[in-house]
Amino acid sequence: MEHALTSPDAAASRAPGTPASPPASDVVVIGGGAIGLASAWKASRAGMSVALVDPAPGRGASWMAAGMLAPVTEAHYGEEALLALGLAAAGQWPPFAAELEEATGMDVGYLRCGTLLAAFDEDDREAAHELYELQRSLALDVDWLVGSKARELEGNLAPGVRAALWARHDHQVRTRALVAALEAACHHEGTRFVTDKAVELLTSAGSVSGVRLASGGELAATRVVIAAGCWSGGIAGVPEGALPPLRPVKGQIIRLAPPPTSGASPQGVTWRLIGRTVRGIVMGAPIYLVPRSDGSVLLGATSEELGFDTSVTAGGLHDLLRRAHRLVPGVSEMVLVDASAGLRPATPDNAPVLAAYGVGSGVDGLIVATGHYRNGILLTPISAVAVAAWLTGSEPPAAILPFGAERFGVGAH
Repeated sequence: MEHALTSPDAAASRAPGTPASPPASDVVVIGGGAIGLASAWKASRAGMSVALVDPAPGRGASWMAAGMLAPVTEAHYGEEALLALGLAAAGQWPPFAAELEEATGMDVGYLRCGTLLAAFDEDDREAAHELYELQRSLALDVDWLVGSKARELEGNLAPGVRAALWARHDHQVRTRALVAALEAACHHEGTRFVTDKAVELLTSAGSVSGVRLASGGELAATRVVIAAGCWSGGIAGVPEGALPPLRPVKGQIIRLAPPPTSGASPQGVTWRLIGRTVRGIVMGAPIYLVPRSDGSVLLGATSEELGFDTSVTAGGLHDLLRRAHRLVPGVSEMVLVDASAGLRPATPDNAPVLAAYGVGSGVDGLIVATGHYRNGILLTPISAVAVAAWLTGSEPPAAILPFGAERFGVGAH
């Protein structure tokens, strides 16, 4: 529900011709993606008055994301701290999803399905086995499967698939259902939505005092959370160096529906191409196929350093479809529903920034939760818990501690 901007008494006492000003909030959250919405929900639940600013809440990168909760199959050399953060976040997903569904009565599509990472040719097999050895050295719960065993799990894999990793604890969530439920939960808790763009952080005497909007208005608050993804770095008034350079990384994604002759319907699905998330290495290039409960499949995603370009290109879609067809040939029979592109927010080390600024920083009361790159949906619960902890004066989860701004030469105080 939307809160009234002014009380009847305030309206009556205002001089004629004086523009209305919205009431001060305890917190302004800039950004209406999954992390901004979850942070606003947690803060509102803690009894704070919260205003969330976004021109189109829930319609950015979170809306485009496939929803893989995959810390194990996303593991990379040198990213042990990020892996620990991802595993901690994955552990929070079951209670987070249950709490959100209880609060709203809406199914967010959290599915414990596991992830199969398949290798197409012999070179891909070697790359996958290197990843498997890394995962085992980190004591992760993964199995190595020869091609025939992989096809026992997923019968529609191409006959030539050489091998696969089976990560039984990498799951998924339906992202569009997630952001819809988070919006509903925020409304239920009294979060005020401001469909505008925050263009400047306002400060007074070394502390944040609110934000200025593109429309010219201001929102007063003693604490501001920046969770605006790759647009976080474009907010004026943030001291130089308080945020690392953020860059957008475009990801194109395709949504496919079951073939018309499959007999599948929303009421009773009788056809499925795959039963779990299938990730692949195809001739050295990545691909993923994420199934939904209605029989549809998401294919993704490209990784393009093209600035703030969100165009969908023939070349990008061709590459995705070609890789997917080589891994799971049945995708060629499916119906193209739509293709879209989102922008992942990336930092110089491709890990998030989770930081709270205090006295002496010049922006006391500023909290930053951005730069989540490939893992925004996975890290939503733990990021929101960290933000709520800082807002309430409690300790954030220990797993977020390596991801402050100080690693870029600036410090949160």
